[in-house]
Amino acid sequence: MTGTETGNLPNAEYRRFEGMREYEALIDELIPRTQRVIRVFDRSLTRTWNTPQRHDALRQFLLADRTNRLLIVVHDAEPIERDCPRILDLVRQFNPGVRIHQTLSPAKHVYDPFIVFDAHHYLHRFHYRHLRAAHGANDVLGSQQLLDRFSEIWEASALAVTAGTSGL
Repeated sequence: MTGTETGNLPNAEYRRFEGMREYEALIDELIPRTQRVIRVFDRSLTRTWNTPQRHDALRQFLLADRTNRLLIVVHDAEPIERDCPRILDLVRQFNPGVRIHQTLSPAKHVYDPFIVFDAHHYLHRFHYRHLRAAHGANDVLGSQQLLDRFSEIWEASALAVTAGTSGL
């Protein structure tokens, strides 16, 4: 199916894959290609969010333009303080460009992590316990569906990590 058949950009791509290594590698590949906003929804952040390479890529993304944003919503924000001090450093350094929220009761039932890079590219795991995932590149329609879900989840969440203290 081509992009024009789906109403997407002509070079839109969608593919499924299995494996956390590929998922994490795609995150690292897509961060530098993002121009404005990275939106992350997950059960919690893994330790790969604390690697020096990911930290540097996110830092460069945030330094590229003061209006760039990294928006994260997790079900459990507590491990961030313990396992991701580099993310906390970004919160302190780029406040208010980095926001970390924790879901409230109305959104606790959502179990399919995803990341949307601007409004064109995304990674979507079908359940946090499984390795099946999808990658959409230049997929405006698929990205919009996830952006709409992210907005709903964001509305059903509260600030969990602040620049001064973790707030946990």
